Amino acid sequence: MLVTDVRPWGGDPSDIEIQDGRISALHPHDPARREGRETVEGRGRIALPSFSDVHCHLDSTRIGLPFRPHTGAPGVWGMTMNDRAHWREDPWTVAERATHTLGRMIERGTTRVRSYAQIDADCGLERFEGVLAAKEAHAGRCEVEIMAFPQAGLLREKGVLELMDRALASGAAVVGGIDPCTLDRDPVRHLDIVFGLAEKHRAPVDIHLHEPAHLGVFSVDLILERVRALGMAGQVTISHAYDLGGVDEATTRRLTEEFAELDIAMATVAPAQTRALPLAGLTEAGVRVGLGEDGQRDFWSPYGNGDMLDRTWQLAFTHRYRADDLIEHCVAVATRGGASILHADLPRLASVADRPGVAVGDEADLLLVDGDTVTSAVMDRGTDRTVLRAGRVVADGLALV
Repeated sequence: MLVTDVRPWGGDPSDIEIQDGRISALHPHDPARREGRETVEGRGRIALPSFSDVHCHLDSTRIGLPFRPHTGAPGVWGMTMNDRAHWREDPWTVAERATHTLGRMIERGTTRVRSYAQIDADCGLERFEGVLAAKEAHAGRCEVEIMAFPQAGLLREKGVLELMDRALASGAAVVGGIDPCTLDRDPVRHLDIVFGLAEKHRAPVDIHLHEPAHLGVFSVDLILERVRALGMAGQVTISHAYDLGGVDEATTRRLTEEFAELDIAMATVAPAQTRALPLAGLTEAGVRVGLGEDGQRDFWSPYGNGDMLDRTWQLAFTHRYRADDLIEHCVAVATRGGASILHADLPRLASVADRPGVAVGDEADLLLVDGDTVTSAVMDRGTDRTVLRAGRVVADGLALV
């Protein structure tokens, strides 16, 4: 396979040779090189590593269905109960909705996904099974890692622990937790269950953390205690954590250093809040950071369209970035940053200036997109896109292949 006339990370026109799903060589562009070769025509487009969405909820998506007014009440519990009251009303099954949205994400450049699958006393394993069906439908196009996620808590309703255990024995790869203090109101027991399941199933952990300021820091410190005690460095992600950077400078510095020491990864959805730990500071400290689209046009929120390039723009915008190097860093976070969360053995972003993913030896998971520069591609979010997974074209022109 030869990908011809592309500009890796907006650089000089190049030809990319692919063998066994990896980039085997990079050459200055030469039209004669395509002769007798299976060729993907780059047409001068930018070549980037494909996107890794490390925080999405395929089980709740309503993309593709008629738009409905937002009816959710404020707060996690109010939103959860609103979702519970309505999710069975849609004409499409969970599997149909998840499969449609995942296809849309692939068409726009995403080839790695960590999806939450809600597990509670109301839905049992139905939503998990729907996401599992979507994963199977797009096998070969996209890597999907499913998280068993107790959206309504682990302790408030009977039977959730047993359902979580069953999901993890049936294909879920990650143990989820959520707001140990404010939702279950027993952080020690909540986290003991989460880490106990992780030990039993030899699975990583991902904690949803919406808790504010000092309370969020308190929950994080309990998480760090367990990571140390259980030797789980490199196996824990904290998602959202909107407010951890708003306590004081000393706490920001301490948490950043401890996250780096214990290899705690961070997943953001680029929220409007501005009190999160600083993106560039986390990268420079060696912390793995990835991006996700969260719920997409579901009963929680009308936002989301399956396009990680849009969400990358949002990450830059909410950080008030204007300089090209910082906007390109957002692309690096959305692509290889997230990939290093799904695979801790992959090279992580070494600095804000790091631009990995399109070099000899890298997996040939690529997005070709129109744009004068990487920054302009983020600003314009063009539709002339070709997506490769392991060296095979899986989408072109916003359509699956």
